[in-house]
Amino acid sequence: MVDLSQKKVRILLDTDANNEIDDQHAIAYLLLSGDSFVVEGLTVNRTNNGGDIEAQALEAERVVSLCNMHPDLPVTRGASGSFEEIAPHIDKTRFDGSDAVNLMIRRAEAYSSRKLVFLAIGKLTNVALALKKRPDIADKVKLVWLGSNYPKPGEYNLEADVESLNFVLDSEVEFEIAVVRYGADSGTSAVRVTLSDVVKKLSGKGPTSRLPIVGRHGGTFTNFGDYSVNLLSNVDLYYDPPSRALYDMAATAILKNPDWAEARTIPAPTLENGIWRERPGNSRKVVIRENFNQKMIVDDFYQTICNYKLTEVVSD
Repeated sequence: MVDLSQKKVRILLDTDANNEIDDQHAIAYLLLSGDSFVVEGLTVNRTNNGGDIEAQALEAERVVSLCNMHPDLPVTRGASGSFEEIAPHIDKTRFDGSDAVNLMIRRAEAYSSRKLVFLAIGKLTNVALALKKRPDIADKVKLVWLGSNYPKPGEYNLEADVESLNFVLDSEVEFEIAVVRYGADSGTSAVRVTLSDVVKKLSGKGPTSRLPIVGRHGGTFTNFGDYSVNLLSNVDLYYDPPSRALYDMAATAILKNPDWAEARTIPAPTLENGIWRERPGNSRKVVIRENFNQKMIVDDFYQTICNYKLTEVVSD
């Protein structure tokens, strides 16, 4: 008999969960896709929006609880500062982000015939610190990062810690970049949902939490579907029809089905003064993930929340 668990993707999710509303949807999508994933950790980092590291962690914990995964899946606090600030201190027992960095290293070292995927949907600080502290884990993991407007400049996650990105680009870790490309059809920016669709498809959906959860904007919730409606109701919507991009959820989706986005392998570039510099002779290659199948991804997201299967948690 085939062990189906051996076909599931091992994931450690790294998120700035309180920054926007897409992180929450990515967390729920991951935790309710039990046929596709095994989750081996959930770490947080602090970016410029959404408050301090504790605020980022509390929002992640809300979603974990709404998915009935608390306390089985703890939320591990990671870096508040930047890679450049923290890197000189990583040989110390304790440093900014050490709990998350050490968890990443331990899970990467856990024996498996499959690589562990670091799914990073915020800045790359925690990941870069783990790779710097233990370079030997590079061949044990695959990194999928939601970030950049490549080949154009800018983007929130990128600008949150450029030095961490350049470190990863020059490392040996397998690296895929799910591009954002604000306003363009070719990036995760095109994977959008309307409030009316979320109300229609997700109201009351998902597991029923053991206890009511107080939301970020107030109110109490007992399922993720209702919390999704609340999150969408408290942000600006854009374009016609008015909608919101779920960038991070799209990055999760292509680990569930790689065919939902195109993959293009390029020599790893670098960032200089905010501008991408191509390095055509670079033997180090990275993969650009672009042209996402919006309909397939969004449809699967709705179906997953409505017909969920809790994802197995593997811990130390």
